[in-house]
Amino acid sequence: MRKYIVIVGGVMSGVGKGVATASIARIIQEYGYKTTAIKIDPYLNYDAGTLRPTEHGEVWVTFDGGEIDQDLGHYERFLGTNIPKRNNITSGQIYKTVIDRERRGEYLGQTVQFIPHIPEEIKRRIEEASEGYEVILIEVGGTVGDYENIPFLFAIKGIEREIGKENVLYILITYLPVPRHIGEMKTKPTQQAIKMLQEMGIIPDIILCRGPTPLDDVRRHKIELYANIKREYVISAPDVDTLYEIPLNFEREQLGRKILDKLQIAPRKLPDWNEWEHLVNNLKHPEAEIHIAMVGKYIEIGTFKLKDAYISINEALEHSGAHQKVKVNIDWLDADKLNVEELQNYDGLIIPGGFGIRGFEGKLRAVQYVREHGIPFLGLCWGMQIAVVEYARHVLGWQEANSTEVDQTTRYPVVDFIPNQRELLHEKGYGGTMRLGAYAAYLKPGTLIYSLYKESGRIDHDMRLPLPMERLGKPLNLPYVVERHRHRYEINPTFIKDLERAGIVFSGVHETLDGIPLMEFMELPDHPFFVATQAHPEFHSRFMEPSPVFMGFVRKALERRLHRTS
Repeated sequence: MRKYIVIVGGVMSGVGKGVATASIARIIQEYGYKTTAIKIDPYLNYDAGTLRPTEHGEVWVTFDGGEIDQDLGHYERFLGTNIPKRNNITSGQIYKTVIDRERRGEYLGQTVQFIPHIPEEIKRRIEEASEGYEVILIEVGGTVGDYENIPFLFAIKGIEREIGKENVLYILITYLPVPRHIGEMKTKPTQQAIKMLQEMGIIPDIILCRGPTPLDDVRRHKIELYANIKREYVISAPDVDTLYEIPLNFEREQLGRKILDKLQIAPRKLPDWNEWEHLVNNLKHPEAEIHIAMVGKYIEIGTFKLKDAYISINEALEHSGAHQKVKVNIDWLDADKLNVEELQNYDGLIIPGGFGIRGFEGKLRAVQYVREHGIPFLGLCWGMQIAVVEYARHVLGWQEANSTEVDQTTRYPVVDFIPNQRELLHEKGYGGTMRLGAYAAYLKPGTLIYSLYKESGRIDHDMRLPLPMERLGKPLNLPYVVERHRHRYEINPTFIKDLERAGIVFSGVHETLDGIPLMEFMELPDHPFFVATQAHPEFHSRFMEPSPVFMGFVRKALERRLHRTS
């Protein structure tokens, strides 16, 4: 019998449900169970692809091409496995499926209603995503009491009724604030969250108490009485220095054993946290530190800076830092306000992905500065396209060079739209116009990119990954790696030979089945580290298996730091 662990949030959003879900999934995996996680998002968007990063956070791209909520990234980084797009369920998907079926006459004249049709579709999708797994975690987005959560909680109660309460465990993650004017941790918001959850017929089995400080005995006792559960199931979850410390903190309170006991299953093996603890220790006690500039445009929302817009890049840097005993300090710089001479004070520059004209020229000036001053550079997706435009303008002398995303009338469109997507874009089908998901990149031996992937062992590993032919591309009799993509524009094949003659090395290429070459990686051999990729390698970086590209970038940034301070 499958076991389900349902994670819901109380008090407010942003309390760390995604990381807690990922941590618990890793713990259960360490006890020997085949584990996966599902994210429920109650918004009416079909997926996260068209949501604004400054409001929603990063759009995560799955191996099979889904544009998903960023929490699936946490699941993959902790579990070390690929999670498919079917593991993200939105209200938009549910209602669209039901309405489409009704239009096709599949309900045979029935009156289509909220109950039973909406909960039944939710249960069907949960069942589909659960296939092949023994313990499934379901994170319900938003907070207890949100109107849009009702159909999902109702459906989950239906699953409990069908398979028995002993196979479903409820975990409430709540926040205990410490108001500055009081100076005392308050339990009242948690009490209200428990009450609202009980109104849905759900009594939490375990309560994770988030807060700026550890939970003390007084507060634990209050929650124990109000929730009517034993104090051993009230778990302290204080703020930590690194996300990867969370499963270790949970295990100090024996959370894994308590969950298994509640689900009436026994451990299959003893967890081995040695390597995980070693990496966490490296993060908490680094031997060196570097300072990286991240120049983007999804930086500010009101008076606040939104780090979640680039969370996978941040995490990929942290993974690489953990494996090299380096603390990576990141400064998020607004491309529109950047003084490029400030970059001299940094050990490296990253230009992340993005869309649209805003910030383009500021990013381009930043790339020119680090190229000319020998500062390590990593360009991701839009960052690679900007790097090519910059090189065409200032090395080849094509001052009008540009991307057609920025200037459709440019004389030198070195970055251009993918031709077979024009019709979709014209029809306003924005969600289907991109190259999405995993694609093969064939690597040139002898290049820096080839050496980085060979060093990590990723070349042999990724050759075993199953890919449909269009994503594998035309075989080029070269070793290849697989990375994920999310973009519409490509380096224009018309200008590739000119760019190569001028000094750019395109060290990785994907050739479509009809013979169109798509540049995947570029590098400048005469630069300390100037690397860019059309892909998003940050989406395949895990805590235990960092991205080869980020590993190389952090290594060179550290060399620059040591040289500057020696």
